Amino acid sequence: MTGPHCLVTGATGYIGGRLVPELLDSGHRVRCLARSPERLRDHPWAGRAEVVRGDVTDAGSVASALQGIDVAYYLVHALGTGRDFEDRDRDAARIFAEQARAAGVRRIVYLGGLTPTGIPPRELSPHLRSRAEVGEILLASGVPTTVLRAAVIIGSGSASFEMLRYLTERLPVMVTPSWVGTRVQPIAVRDVLRYLVGSATMPPEVSRTFDIGGPDVVTYEEMMRRYATVAQLPKRLIVRVPMLTPRLSSHWIGLVTPVPRALARPLAESLRHEVVCDEHDIAEWVPDPPGTPIGFDRALDLALQRVREADVTTRWSSASLPGAPSDPLPTDPDWAGGSLYTDRREIAVEASPTALWKVVEGIGGDNGWYSFPLAWAVRGWLDRLVGGVGIRRGRRDAARLRVGDSLDFWRVEEIEPGRLLRLRAEMRLPGLAWLEMYADPASDEETDRRTDAATGPGRRTLYRQRALFHPHGLLGHMYWWSVSPFHAIVFGGMARNIARAAERLDQD
Repeated sequence: MTGPHCLVTGATGYIGGRLVPELLDSGHRVRCLARSPERLRDHPWAGRAEVVRGDVTDAGSVASALQGIDVAYYLVHALGTGRDFEDRDRDAARIFAEQARAAGVRRIVYLGGLTPTGIPPRELSPHLRSRAEVGEILLASGVPTTVLRAAVIIGSGSASFEMLRYLTERLPVMVTPSWVGTRVQPIAVRDVLRYLVGSATMPPEVSRTFDIGGPDVVTYEEMMRRYATVAQLPKRLIVRVPMLTPRLSSHWIGLVTPVPRALARPLAESLRHEVVCDEHDIAEWVPDPPGTPIGFDRALDLALQRVREADVTTRWSSASLPGAPSDPLPTDPDWAGGSLYTDRREIAVEASPTALWKVVEGIGGDNGWYSFPLAWAVRGWLDRLVGGVGIRRGRRDAARLRVGDSLDFWRVEEIEPGRLLRLRAEMRLPGLAWLEMYADPASDEETDRRTDAATGPGRRTLYRQRALFHPHGLLGHMYWWSVSPFHAIVFGGMARNIARAAERLDQD
């Protein structure tokens, strides 16, 4: 028997990207609504799910996506998109609720945030307040709705886990804000997914919120100490300093962890109040198998195992960050949209295309960018200072990339396996930027033409590299001309070192 037909919004995000295969494995049919469907192309489950283009703020695309749907998962939010993010969340939720009712959807499932008991909405952090309001809008839709409220989600790649991991691993002595003494009830991502999948088959008379959490209630300070124990780190010294506000804490978190200030601040603000489950009624409709919910230490161990094995399915950075450019690369070199500056490099490489591609696909993260590490590090720090993502996001997988992956302060826009890697810049820039790397088999004529006396004859592969920049306004043009004198060092050195790395790899 075929399960319900499910729509998943936010499938390019951390939870949505993990929920889709869980639903498919449970026998459900799945349709994904995505602003950029191509970003789901390389997921292992892509051939099993339908993907449609649309946006939750566009009533027409939402209505079309909801046709024939039984269960609609609402897993999007406008966190960090600016001061008006609460308005955006509110408008998108109303559109989704109205269209779900009009389409005859049998159930809406929403993953929100656990809010403290007895605290007026005006005293909540904007993040938690918006999550609560979205849940109320969906519950008032007239469609039976399940609102799951979770606090800190522990799983490989989650923002909460990455924040905890980097703070604990990098700081043996920590000067911390007072909110590290706040009690929270973390939950393993596996349990979150289990509850989400189980909610699809709830009876129509059930329409309410459910608190979901693991069996442990801990302070953030205790979470850091227990992480150190599970990760077999020396005991951490933690000193609380009351004057560290959530705003200051977000800067501190941004300096130490890969989580940018735009995400760190709402996470820190959410820890001002105690967030502990008041009930566990979800078990009546989604029973807990033996050994679940998973305890905090076990959740940490599972997440760390995934990290060590380089088997992280999705990361907090899977979804594009607010303010990041999203325009695709202009296909016409003489694009009518304005100037398009280009820096081109070509090198004939005495290595196979396979060896060269392995180096190209392994770029970034711990492998670095093959030129002037200090320059890349400084550029990353400057980006963090102006609220960007910086260069510390790293990679989801140490060896393999897929469209949509974050890669330090780039995002993978296109891959032609064995030939092309195109990255789109997500650092703060007065314009749009891309970096392309090609590994092409070189013909004898091309090899002879591009080989100089220093490199010698006999090359088998042609490495081509192209950096493109579309400036916005005068500042964009000034930016390009101010950095172009350094391109020979940064981009030229990068091309030469990638070629050398491929040649060494081919000789091993």
